[in-house]
Amino acid sequence: MRVFVTGASGWIGSAVVPELLTHGHQVLGLARSDAAAAALTEAGAEVVRGSLDDLAVLRAAAADADGVVHLAFRHDLMFGGDVQGAVDADRKAVSAMAEALVGTGRPLVHTGGTPAIPGHVATEADGRVSADAPSAADNPAARAATDEMVLALADEGVRSAVVRLPRTNHGEGDAGFIAMMIATARDRGVSACVGDGSQRWPATHRLDTARVFRLAVEKAPAGSVLHAVGEEGVAMRDVAEVIGRHLDVPVASVAPEDAMAHFGWLGAIISVDQPASGAHTQELLGWRPTEPTLLADIEQGHYFRVPTA
Repeated sequence: MRVFVTGASGWIGSAVVPELLTHGHQVLGLARSDAAAAALTEAGAEVVRGSLDDLAVLRAAAADADGVVHLAFRHDLMFGGDVQGAVDADRKAVSAMAEALVGTGRPLVHTGGTPAIPGHVATEADGRVSADAPSAADNPAARAATDEMVLALADEGVRSAVVRLPRTNHGEGDAGFIAMMIATARDRGVSACVGDGSQRWPATHRLDTARVFRLAVEKAPAGSVLHAVGEEGVAMRDVAEVIGRHLDVPVASVAPEDAMAHFGWLGAIISVDQPASGAHTQELLGWRPTEPTLLADIEQGHYFRVPTA
């Protein structure tokens, strides 16, 4: 298949591209910078220059492909406080690509996140919302509504699927939440968890995550919700203890009301129990995680290497 990938040079995309190529697919990768274009060329992909705002480019690339994997998102707007702008940009991008796929039976694989339901292991059947939920900054369902818009394309002749990602897609080079926790522990001289640290996070190695996207492109039924979840729930206390041991700093508890002061905005995420299951996805796609678990990956030590000048 000839697959158009947005976010192709990102953390997940840079694993999805070689996964597709290794399994005999051709890749068209969206690149908004010279550095991204060079990385894609080196990986063996064909470069499509543009960004999520270039709707005509997205539409043409989707039309030129046998399927689409949509990984890109305007995180610059999201973290800059413009949640509505980020969600609206994503919906416009999805709509542009969908226009080229309606009635073709070709796959459109979108990226979402596993739902956070404290005290409950979320499954692929959980977290569904209305497709017309408003993309307002104070509406936590805004991004999930885009997932529903994608799933509804199954009724328009698109083999649509949403791959929900866990809170951490770990691996060497990860600059996400685990790296942020380590940086906080290094800066503060203590590796902390919130309360008793019993909050659980789903986790998957990014190479295992990449396999889910490839399998979704190849064979996910139209309208599928998929969980790229290898581990249902890793306790934050266990993560804090591994970090503390590697940094040789004490492990401590932070009161829930002090989480934001200690961790910054990440404190709101660390405080929530949010396990999720990928059992249905494993059965549906024949996918089995084979890479190191989160704690085993952290134990390898690559997260603690300090970059040299």
